[in-house]
Amino acid sequence: MLMLTTTRMNPTDADEGTPVSVKIRERLQAARRRFHANDNIADFIEPGELEQLLDEVEIKMQGVLGSLVIDTENDHNTGQTARRVAKMYLNEVFRGRYVKSPTVTEFPNAEHLNELMIVGPITVRSACSHHFCPVIGKIWIGVLPNEHTNVIGLSKYARLAEWVMGRPQIQEEAVVQLADLIQQKTQPDGLAIVMEATHFCMGWRGVKDVDSKMINSVMRGSFLKDANLRREFLSLLPRKS
Repeated sequence: MLMLTTTRMNPTDADEGTPVSVKIRERLQAARRRFHANDNIADFIEPGELEQLLDEVEIKMQGVLGSLVIDTENDHNTGQTARRVAKMYLNEVFRGRYVKSPTVTEFPNAEHLNELMIVGPITVRSACSHHFCPVIGKIWIGVLPNEHTNVIGLSKYARLAEWVMGRPQIQEEAVVQLADLIQQKTQPDGLAIVMEATHFCMGWRGVKDVDSKMINSVMRGSFLKDANLRREFLSLLPRKS
């Protein structure tokens, strides 16, 4: 009599050949979470997977170089380019996608400060989501606190800005994301953000206009309702170049 036996496959073995990017994407889809270019997905990356993702991006970047007909085996300038680009994207310019928000210690407004405070200029660096070309600029943040506002250190505004901008971004959306984050953490009566940036997708390609800059703003609470406060904030900003 012929006996048939079945071997139960360990889920870990089944997952072994699955690219880590697919695993992360499946978790996001199962949670019905968006994962656009400017979204943070750190909650869905397990310990050790960022290193695996780095290896995966390197392999795919090597394929891009091959499709560009670059002889990376014999060209001493591009032999390590795939690895360098992978590290640049994951560990530097797009780091804000893959790591959790920086720790920001918040303190109660013990002195009941309620005067306009301006932080800036904060230098920020990002890349446009259309061409992955650099976006480099400055941000000014205006805060009108109240007695219930949480107070955070000046350097923490820069850290939050760096985290938000460290993703493929559209400037208009980036400023809104930063405003939402600061509003959530500090709960001020008013919040204003102005950003001025140079977009290399205009200076490096396309129309090749190296002098153009984009300036946009977000006004919340008192800054939106009070024209005098808004005027005071804008008048205190240094003249933008």
